[in-house]
Amino acid sequence: MDRPARGLGLFRRHTRTPAGALFRRIFLINGLVFTLGTLVLAVSPATVSARVRLTEVPVLLIGLAVILAANAVLLRTSLAPLDALIASMRRVDPLRRGERVDSPPNGDLAHLIDTFNAMVERLESERTAASASALAAQEGERRRIARELHDEIGQSLTVALLSMKRVIDRAPAEMADDLHGVQETVRGCLDEVRGIARRLRPDVLEDLGLHSALAALCGEVTAAGLEVTRDIDRQLPRLSPDVELVCYRVAQEGLTNIVRHAGARQVHIGLHARDDHLVLRVRDDGRGGVIGEGAGIRGMRERALLIDAVLSIESPPGHGTVLRLAIPRNDFESRP
Repeated sequence: MDRPARGLGLFRRHTRTPAGALFRRIFLINGLVFTLGTLVLAVSPATVSARVRLTEVPVLLIGLAVILAANAVLLRTSLAPLDALIASMRRVDPLRRGERVDSPPNGDLAHLIDTFNAMVERLESERTAASASALAAQEGERRRIARELHDEIGQSLTVALLSMKRVIDRAPAEMADDLHGVQETVRGCLDEVRGIARRLRPDVLEDLGLHSALAALCGEVTAAGLEVTRDIDRQLPRLSPDVELVCYRVAQEGLTNIVRHAGARQVHIGLHARDDHLVLRVRDDGRGGVIGEGAGIRGMRERALLIDAVLSIESPPGHGTVLRLAIPRNDFESRP
């Protein structure tokens, strides 16, 4: 039992590592250059005296320059993939799909680059799984709160309205106006509670589909004082539940940001199927200049990752903002 274990340990000690491979590569390149330089000096008619003469100095300098130049070219060519690897490391973003570094067909750096690509792939998979779990829990909590708002607070306010109506019918005339004011306040609270519940749990999305849900969102934005135009492909079939929910939440967050921060007067929302993508586009004519990414934009990026979509935001100062969500065709298959 001990021999296989010792053999396994010996195998691990002799396994090639990126550091060892890089050392061997540099050692071999330098050894090759110096060997060639030595051979050239050995077969060439050039000689060096015991005391170096002034006429021999240029020959030595030229030989040294040739050796250094050859060494530099070979090392630079050999280590060039490291620059691409470092650049890719700097571009890695937890909320964006990372680019992969092209691995050289052979060479000692291929193992290092393949390992990095595998690490990025593993991190993206784990991040997507974690985001999916967190967002699923968030949607479940939204549904629970919406149900409690509708069933508990909404019903209590409805009972209060009915009770106040009976009180108003029996109250003296001088108190009727005050009671009517209180009744309207309660009715306003009831409408607000229903609106919050509707935003938390979009029943229209589940019942009527994405087209009707986006129309309802646009109606809310119009009520807030903005002019909204819609360009939604009516020929789109029902999409998968995840895609519809992500599109709805991204559009909802985008429209909410426009109402709160953009200072816009006009909003355009479009949804179309291109050759290989489903594209959701929200555009406004507000102040633009979105630089940092707050919790809202980060949440949209997390949702986009769940369905392999790409979220892009263009926001030149003074020229409005364009939010674009592109979903690969493979990920928005129709419901059965």
